[in-house]
Amino acid sequence: MFTVSQIEQAHEKVTSGADFPQYIQEIKAMGVNTFETWVHDSHTDYYGKEDFHVTSAAQYEPLGISDITNEAQFRHYLQIHQQGLTDYITFCTHCAETGIEKWVVSLDDMTCTYYDKQGNKIVTEQIPGA
Repeated sequence: MFTVSQIEQAHEKVTSGADFPQYIQEIKAMGVNTFETWVHDSHTDYYGKEDFHVTSAAQYEPLGISDITNEAQFRHYLQIHQQGLTDYITFCTHCAETGIEKWVVSLDDMTCTYYDKQGNKIVTEQIPGA
C-alpha cells in the first residue's frame, strides 16, 4: 500500500489549489481511496483498500474553528485558492475563519466535500481536471 512519506512527497509539489488535481491523480495511483483533512492542524487520515489507514502528523499549530459558518465567504476563499492566489496555510486559515472543520476527498467519486463543526455538508465539488 502507501505510506505517509509517499503522500507527503507528492504533496510537496502542491503550491496552490491549482496544483490539487495533479496531486489527487498521483495519490490515487498509489491506492488512496479517500482522505479526510482536519483544518485545526491539517492532520490527514488516508484510507485505502481493505480498511488500510494511515494518519499524517499535524502540519501547524492548532487553529480555532469558528462556530459560525459563512458559506458565501468560504466559497470566495475557495475560488481564489483554486486560482492559485493563496497558499495552503492561508487557505486553512480561511477555512477556520469561515467555520470549515474538515474536508473529505473521495477519489472514487472525484469529489471534495467541506464540512462545518456540526457535520453539515457546506460545499461539494467535482475535482477539476480529474
